[in-house]
Amino acid sequence: MKAELLKQHRQRLPNGGLVEMKIWKLPCPVPPCDHAFKYRLVYVLDGKRLVGFDNERDKGDHKHLDGKETVYRFVSIDQLLDDFLAEVERRVT
Repeated sequence: MKAELLKQHRQRLPNGGLVEMKIWKLPCPVPPCDHAFKYRLVYVLDGKRLVGFDNERDKGDHKHLDGKETVYRFVSIDQLLDDFLAEVERRVT
């Protein structure tokens, strides 16, 4: 099985910010993750990443908020989207 693109979204917001989301279903997890998803969600304003959620090999699930990187506890795709959009909303209003 190859990676399957589950979601791809790109939206320019009224404030000029950009939201991009990509989520793939993988044949096996990306270590050290225990789920079989690869994702990259980002909110950029004026060329700066204000919010980012992603996972990568050897680093696992993590988020970037206002320049600070912390661990993210992945529960589900739905929760990931809710968490990401809540962080974006906090910075748009």
